[in-house]
Amino acid sequence: MAMSSYSTSVSKTLKLSSPKASILNLHTSSLLKTHLKFNLNFSLKPPSLSLSFNPQKVKPQIKKSQLNGFEVKSLFTGIVEEMGEIKEIGVSQNDGGFDMKVKGKVVLEDVNLGDSIAVNGTCLTVTHFDKDLGEFTVGLAPETLRLTSLIELVVGSVVNLERAVKPSTRMGGHFVQGHVDGTGEIVGMEVEGDSLWIKVKTTPEILKYIVPKGFIAVDGTSLTVVKVFDEEGCFNFMLVEYTQQNVVIPLKKVGQKVNLEVDILGKYVERLLSSGFVGAMKSS
Repeated sequence: MAMSSYSTSVSKTLKLSSPKASILNLHTSSLLKTHLKFNLNFSLKPPSLSLSFNPQKVKPQIKKSQLNGFEVKSLFTGIVEEMGEIKEIGVSQNDGGFDMKVKGKVVLEDVNLGDSIAVNGTCLTVTHFDKDLGEFTVGLAPETLRLTSLIELVVGSVVNLERAVKPSTRMGGHFVQGHVDGTGEIVGMEVEGDSLWIKVKTTPEILKYIVPKGFIAVDGTSLTVVKVFDEEGCFNFMLVEYTQQNVVIPLKKVGQKVNLEVDILGKYVERLLSSGFVGAMKSS
């Protein structure tokens, strides 16, 4: 089965709007007005983002829920509830950061201001919503753009959406914080029957936490790693037909980025080993 035929079948299910605006090209208009200037590097390392601004006009504020490494305020399962569409991306009129308006239906059923919604695996805070229009707005901090693939989104892009879990929610995936560890690059897509194999290249800092048959969140989707290719700096996973139709990963192309969040359990184990806790337990 050729890859082109697979792409055709997917396109019948989802039709993307023509890209009209992206965070990358905002500098041609609104960014000049707020004195924000970007210096982007499209390597596998997180793109550098430099900000120069007039503090009297622009005061970017980074929300804790949007930062990697801050306290856990929300928890997700990595089971995508629906695919939404980016309706607007622009510089915020309030704090000089970025606002992103997303179209969604399921995630708005019981939404409140300040709720957390994972957009492609990135925990973001709802700052405005309109249930009649089926849209909600989230803020994007500079650090969020540095660490995630959200900087590549354009108007019309399709994104994975998941609400933070409640204590009564059934855990269908694994513990996902929505704190993206970094990005990876899709380097291979291969069809086998009705399944799709995806190969992703990432940094050594992230790859060390990835193990065969272990959990990983890719664009917020809880997946099982099949194999790790240490010499290539890559890992792969497989998407069954149902998953292909309900997440955004198959819509991406080789060379595009994906958000990665490794299993938090690996970090805890590393922390315990490096702190000497295990040795202390053996000697006690």
